[in-house]
Amino acid sequence: MSVRKQLRTALCGVALAGIVVTTAQGSAAATPSAAGAATMPQVTAAEDAAARSLARSLADSAWRAEVGRAVAGGKETGLQALADRSRTRAGASLAADVAAADRSVLAVKGLTADTGGLLTVTLTGAADSRRAPLVAVAPSDDEAADVTAYDTNGRAHTLDASETPDLPVYVIGIDGEKAVEAGLKVLERELAAAGVATSAAPAATADSGYWTSRITSVRLNDDKETWIKGDAEIFSIVSGFGQDGKVRVDTVTHPYLNDAGTTYHPNQILVNWSQYKYNLADVVMMEDDGDTNYSALAKAIATALLTITDLGAYIPLVDPVVDAIPSSFWTDDADFVDAWYTLARETTGIRDGAGGNGRFTFDRYWVSAL
Repeated sequence: MSVRKQLRTALCGVALAGIVVTTAQGSAAATPSAAGAATMPQVTAAEDAAARSLARSLADSAWRAEVGRAVAGGKETGLQALADRSRTRAGASLAADVAAADRSVLAVKGLTADTGGLLTVTLTGAADSRRAPLVAVAPSDDEAADVTAYDTNGRAHTLDASETPDLPVYVIGIDGEKAVEAGLKVLERELAAAGVATSAAPAATADSGYWTSRITSVRLNDDKETWIKGDAEIFSIVSGFGQDGKVRVDTVTHPYLNDAGTTYHPNQILVNWSQYKYNLADVVMMEDDGDTNYSALAKAIATALLTITDLGAYIPLVDPVVDAIPSSFWTDDADFVDAWYTLARETTGIRDGAGGNGRFTFDRYWVSAL
């Protein structure tokens, strides 16, 4: 099980023995079929549209060579930037389709246009430039046994997701780090607008400095992502009561969490205790792997947390945060990874998550004032 590196270095699962051509796409239209669009998550539908367009464009040998050079070695490449800088007719034609697909992705995720393009392309399988590659999109169903890929004639192929391909396969995905960075800004901005304090407007800190809880190591047993799903991004929502007695939420990204079963040593600050009234806070760790709408997520969390008042004793906030997440978010979307209740300022050493899926090791770290 894997994220980022494993997911991108392998579409490890596209078998070419027994490829079945399932659909003939007679026209050059890049949009999914009505039936597919009706059942496909919106981000996946946008990726699928881009995949169809890219596949057809690769009939141009000059453009195909250009794409091959850009993604050599499994490098994840922004699809819009790649098409925009191409001097080939196929690349220029593709740029408009990619721009439309990117706009759809941004709208679904509640992100603004200044986020920029999120669609990416990565090479997996055999890097053989003499053979026209297929173009695939990770299925929205984590348990799917098949993968759909398109050829330069626009035909859809059903591929077995169990063996490594012996010809090039390009995978269309989302720039997860970029999406989460932009998304958490939206989440914090909208929480703040609703009256929930966030790190977007930090509380005043002591002149001499402040205590923090620092992550000295972290390990996940299950990152909630399948091998073919593309980049997945882990982030934490830290909640507690601010110095004003009102609920406060801070977000922390963990871009280094690439592989489950691996222990990382980030020395990353998770909680700035000067911003909290009590010496206790809660942590919910999540993963964005699909149609996460950060604006909707912020509204749901704010609605739940603003009903909680400070009664003079600490109230755990994990359950209200988790319960506030819309049910649709649990399907190919922001996945719950684990939660840590009542993390204390004095907490040091190993703390396992309540779900047994994650493990933090903490130390107390003093941040001195300049």
